[in-house]
Amino acid sequence: MSDTRRRVKVYTLNEDRQWDDRGTGHVSSTFVERLKGISLLVRAESDGSLLLESKISPNTAYQKQQDTLIVWSEAENYDLALSFQEKAGCDEIWEKICQVQGKDPALEITQDPIDESEEERFEEMPETSHLVELPPCELARLEEIADLVTSVLSSPIRREKLALALMSEGYMKKLLQLFQVCEDLDNREGLHHLYEIIRGVLFLNKAALFEVMFSDDCIMDVVGCLEFDPSLVQPKKHREFLTKTAKFKEVIPITDSELRQKIHQTYRVQYIQDIILPTPSVFEENFLSTLTSFIFFNKVEIVSMLQEDEKFLTEVFAQLTDEATDDGKRRELVNFFKEFCAFSQTLQPQNRDAFFKTLANLGILPALEIVMGMDDLQVRAAATDIFSYLVEFSPSMVREFVMQEPQQTDDDVLLINVVIKQMICDSDPELGGAVQLMGLLRTLIDPENMLAPTNKTEKTEFLSFFYKYCMQVLTVPLLASTVDEKNCKDLQEGSTKINPVCPDNFQTAQLLALILELLTFCVEHHTYHIKTYIMNKDLLRRVLVLMNSKHTFLALCALRFMRRVIGQKDEYYNRYIVKGNLFEPVINTLLDNGTRYNLLNSAIIELFEFIKVEDIKSLIAHIIDNYYKALESIEYVQTFKGLKGRYEQEKDRQTLRLNRYRRDARTLDEDEDEEMWFNEDGEAIEKSRPEEEFPESYGKYMEAKKGAANGANCKPATSPTSAASPNGSPAKSATPPATPVVKVSFPCQLPF
Repeated sequence: MSDTRRRVKVYTLNEDRQWDDRGTGHVSSTFVERLKGISLLVRAESDGSLLLESKISPNTAYQKQQDTLIVWSEAENYDLALSFQEKAGCDEIWEKICQVQGKDPALEITQDPIDESEEERFEEMPETSHLVELPPCELARLEEIADLVTSVLSSPIRREKLALALMSEGYMKKLLQLFQVCEDLDNREGLHHLYEIIRGVLFLNKAALFEVMFSDDCIMDVVGCLEFDPSLVQPKKHREFLTKTAKFKEVIPITDSELRQKIHQTYRVQYIQDIILPTPSVFEENFLSTLTSFIFFNKVEIVSMLQEDEKFLTEVFAQLTDEATDDGKRRELVNFFKEFCAFSQTLQPQNRDAFFKTLANLGILPALEIVMGMDDLQVRAAATDIFSYLVEFSPSMVREFVMQEPQQTDDDVLLINVVIKQMICDSDPELGGAVQLMGLLRTLIDPENMLAPTNKTEKTEFLSFFYKYCMQVLTVPLLASTVDEKNCKDLQEGSTKINPVCPDNFQTAQLLALILELLTFCVEHHTYHIKTYIMNKDLLRRVLVLMNSKHTFLALCALRFMRRVIGQKDEYYNRYIVKGNLFEPVINTLLDNGTRYNLLNSAIIELFEFIKVEDIKSLIAHIIDNYYKALESIEYVQTFKGLKGRYEQEKDRQTLRLNRYRRDARTLDEDEDEEMWFNEDGEAIEKSRPEEEFPESYGKYMEAKKGAANGANCKPATSPTSAASPNGSPAKSATPPATPVVKVSFPCQLPF
């Protein structure tokens, strides 16, 4: 038998009853010695690898669907499909299959799928019972037809026989003609029977029947039958919705009539599945698998046809970015692209790759940059959805685009800055859009998806870009909300309460929590860049101001940020915290919380427990020297006593080390202490003593260190609330360097 090569896509049905694309190649039917029979072979068009090798079994049921599909099952829960580019190729392979099985190629199915138990019963039945005889298609026999259709649904064999009977002699079209008669006569009983019949026929799960039922001539009558559910007092008005309410808008005229018909059909069939048909029961969930496949392959075909029409897409992009395009037209264009991208989700990775590359080449990202900055909320929301599709598919493609922007535009209109500003200016009280955009930003700055071997410098280059051009925009609300005490006061019944968080309303707190979540992610994943930014901007001090917020969730976010910083176990961070006395707001919050056992209390205790367990010496010494008298009364946990124990152990080690040094020093020559060195002028210089290099105790060492710090020429800054220091006086912290304020213009009023 000679080989016949045709271009096809190979699909397999996954556990979620969705079709997975296994690749594109050319199919042939040939004898395979290893399989001992004629087999279907598909070799990939890219590299010639074998995508499919399937023996044509005499007992396998093959189905031909939609003129270009052949579907079959090779094992339990393993369905395969070949989607042909041309009908002629499908017909030729179908003839080969039918030839091997000895079947008539005019049939749409070669075998009846029969399970073993049913096959045994089937063999015991008399010959005449194999056939399903349909009553005449008459008004008076509708009840009988409905009972027959309902009765066969539990039997795979009888479903197959009934489907064959319904496909003969135009029976389905005759039934739909009866619907028109019943509706004209207002025959409710007949209409209820027709509902049961059409619903049952859909559950037969046969593509050949769907081809008839969903044709332009029949689909609205099918929808009409499904309006008359016997369980409803009044029929639904689905046809009215589809013909009057749901309007098909051609943003750019579609000249291909086949494409237009396919779009109409897909929308209506999707409406039948999602809206009209009731949710199938556990026993019925597989009855509509072919309907799902019908919609799936329609969407694939629509995307492919639109993608190939470069003139159409070029015109859409031109109008989308044209300043002369009115707002209503632009809204329709953006919504079209949103639906277009949603349809593309039915494609498999290699097909989506080609799809998004086509959009990228046409300029989808510059277009989004324009429309995401517009005032129209609907346009911005749709543009955000499109952007999410692009980021989800290829973060690298988006990063590559944005890194080229500084050469062409101002910092203020960079795509990522536009996204950040839209997040900050989200008018939704629940910040739904801001949450979505924050997730997209997190994906873009995640180093885990910057490891592409083709571009090893992507991580370094993009993070440098982000911290240079974008981080300052992201932190504007944080820096604006954590101002000096004198600039923000809450007046309460004649008394003045200092609140360093200004404003402290719920929406601002939500926004700041989102920003802190992103910054916390940066601390975990951007070691160098975020550390430099925190030090230069004194960012941790500003974040800890939020510990004073009346919104506990925001205080927890600030605490989580500090916990991640300490969790890095980086001495640069530790010295920064000690120098800035940054434990003060945390300890103040703990003391203000009192004996209440809540999440805030547990989170603060966990922070100190981590320091104790990890034995971070510099932080332990700082905490005990400055705050232990305020903390020693806390006895419901042993954390602070444990810190004190660690501190004492370290003092003992220091003392032991000093004593050992002194012993070693005494073993030297007795004259060594008097040894002199002479400078060029003959003056004697006494060698420094070990006692001067190492204080007698760890406590004296820390006191000397503190005394040196107090002697510096700087002025202490008063914190909003002060924790008690060991001597009972408020703890003081050195004034940090002034934090430079970055002025960034926003297209909207900030929510604070």
